[in-house]
Amino acid sequence: MVEVDEGVNASGALLVSCFPSVGFVSSIVAHYLVDKLELDLVGGVRHPNLPAVCLVQDGKPLPPIRFYAGEPICNMEKCDKVILIASEIQVPSDLNLPLSTGLIDWITESGVGSTIMVDSFAHGVDSSHSIFDDDEGMESMLGIGSTDSSHELLKGIGVPLLKQGVVGGMTGVMMGECRRRQIDAMAIIAESSGEIGQGVIPDARAAARIIGCMDGLLPAVQLDPEPLMEEAQRIESQIRDMMAVHLNPPADSVSANTGMYG
Repeated sequence: MVEVDEGVNASGALLVSCFPSVGFVSSIVAHYLVDKLELDLVGGVRHPNLPAVCLVQDGKPLPPIRFYAGEPICNMEKCDKVILIASEIQVPSDLNLPLSTGLIDWITESGVGSTIMVDSFAHGVDSSHSIFDDDEGMESMLGIGSTDSSHELLKGIGVPLLKQGVVGGMTGVMMGECRRRQIDAMAIIAESSGEIGQGVIPDARAAARIIGCMDGLLPAVQLDPEPLMEEAQRIESQIRDMMAVHLNPPADSVSANTGMYG
């Protein structure tokens, strides 16, 4: 299921997981980190029940769920490498548990040091935040940790813990499995109003907030707030363009959503 180049040394690495989220937030974060940390494509996930698609960027095909790796500077203990999992497709619900199990097996077998899951949530029509907010406070950020040490790390970077709630999708399943298996992992989740009606509005500001939270972990991504927003908006536009063309869609997706950000 997980196929990563044999030469990749993930021992002690920081792993960042970015599966589809409200407002394209996790994808903007993933594209940003790949660019700024100069991460290389090193593998992906293959499974017969994944959507029958490939992504195309700069004329090159990419697996829908892919692995990147590199060695930027990292402040976390035992971390001198970064592994990033990126995806622009919604994982079918019946694959969440087996895919999470396969990824976590690879994480433990490869000796990854710590895991961060990037996600976002919609708070509904009564939300006090929107994609047009200028507020840079932490009220719209939430964190979840599988261990006490991950709770302390979240507090150290200023992310408040989610006290009560339900987290679905890959992030929810992976966090539950990490706690069950006593694997050090945390989720950083940004409130986003990027989803409106049947359409999707990418939320570069929420993505920038998450990247800002990671400053203390990855000094290589330190940027002033305004240039950070401009970069997130550029990547937002790039993702829009990449997702706009869907050739030969499966018959059952023509009347429904294409499976991308369902």
